Amino acid sequence: MHSKRFEGVKQLVDKSKKYSIDEAIELVKKTATAKYDESIELHVRLGVDATKSDQQVRGTISFPHGVGKTKRVAAFVEAEKEADAKEAGADLIGNQEMIDKIASTGVIDFDVAVATPAMMPKLAKLARILGPRGIMPNPKTDTVSPNVKKMVEEQKAGKQSFKNDKDGNLHQVFGRKSFSNEQLKDNLVTIIDAIRRLKPSSSKGIFLKSITIASSVGPGIKVEG
Repeated sequence: MHSKRFEGVKQLVDKSKKYSIDEAIELVKKTATAKYDESIELHVRLGVDATKSDQQVRGTISFPHGVGKTKRVAAFVEAEKEADAKEAGADLIGNQEMIDKIASTGVIDFDVAVATPAMMPKLAKLARILGPRGIMPNPKTDTVSPNVKKMVEEQKAGKQSFKNDKDGNLHQVFGRKSFSNEQLKDNLVTIIDAIRRLKPSSSKGIFLKSITIASSVGPGIKVEG
């Protein structure tokens, strides 16, 4: 059962209409009426068969205006690269002790993990914990590289990884309620363009089946593709 607040703002949205990006952004800010700085999210239904490996949609993106949240970065690196990771701004240094602790407790105190190729065999035991959360280091998301400094700096600057879920949908935060309309528009156009460029060659028909934006606890607003 939705709150009175939600029911009130829901009346502002015409569920049968697809809004222009400008209209949708203005509306998503009007419907973000919670007392905290709600995140603004993009939800896309993709024309892919998510069961096929050649139709997975995944990539990385650096938003023009960030997403309003500083990420805690864990760097899993060999001892001689720990200083580079710390200098670049890593919040946690992942050594064997940390790997063993996460494996035994399942507790994660970071938002994103990066790793050097040499550390990946040691991280294999965490795949079942980090994988479902989407934070297992992977070369495809620019989170596995010998260049520790570059990886950490990009993540601290707001680089985001995205991929479709098992149902062929994609979800991504692209800003906060406190952002200006222009900042939200820049970020939204950037992520939609990035997704569009990743259309798998084996995906036939309409690729972006539906595009919806919403605040954390606000109603969905359909956007013209």
